[in-house]
Amino acid sequence: MLYYLSMFFQYISQYMKTRFQYRANLFVEFFSDLMSQAVNFIFILIVFGHTSLLHGWNRDEIIFIYGFFLVPFAVFSSFFNIWDFNERYIVKGELDRILTRPIHSLFQIVLERMELESLLGGLTGLVVMFYSGSRLGLEIKWYDPILFLVFVIGGALVYGGVFVLIACISFWADARTDIMPMMYNISNYGRYPVDIYNSVIRFVLTWILPFAFVGVYPAAYFLGKKEWSSYVFLTPFMGILFFTISIFVWNQGVKRYRGAGN
Repeated sequence: MLYYLSMFFQYISQYMKTRFQYRANLFVEFFSDLMSQAVNFIFILIVFGHTSLLHGWNRDEIIFIYGFFLVPFAVFSSFFNIWDFNERYIVKGELDRILTRPIHSLFQIVLERMELESLLGGLTGLVVMFYSGSRLGLEIKWYDPILFLVFVIGGALVYGGVFVLIACISFWADARTDIMPMMYNISNYGRYPVDIYNSVIRFVLTWILPFAFVGVYPAAYFLGKKEWSSYVFLTPFMGILFFTISIFVWNQGVKRYRGAGN
């Protein structure tokens, strides 16, 4: 464990040295992420420009959920940039290089593809949450920051688990696939209350692709939505469950991998 922790900080040290060599690129990426978040925020404002409630949720509650969603999503985006795993590591054979090193293959890929600047999106989420929370008059209890951290980690693990599982498909079907962008688009549904969707979509977003545990369910706790209490505290367990399954499937896939030369 100490060895992996040491490797983690060494990778971060090298990453920071590399990124600060090109500060302009770093600023452009941050500005691009900020604009993307702003577009989604404006979309919410436009929707509520035509209605005061969305299936019982008011504008500030929707904004709060969106702000909460940005925090675990920022953690996920910083460490799980495996969108091109199939093409880069399987088709082009870079996994051969990874497997020659005495450290877990997924851990290496996570660290060499990390983008720590994405964590700034979490700051945006906190600002949005404080803005909407102040308008809603939400009170912060002493244990709320602890629960918030637990929910954020759980949500990030849900995201990580689902997308690692999608990446694992490449071990059994090594042809190029566009399933990653499609899954990213589906994940956006977790930014909004699931009860605005029909029962099928609600079931999928809760138990099959549990993106609802990234945004609406944990956020519902802070909004005082007692009807969602049975789901709220499942967030860390769903995160651990899906991430554990993804690690198991990854290990089985690596055993099956025979190299780019085959």
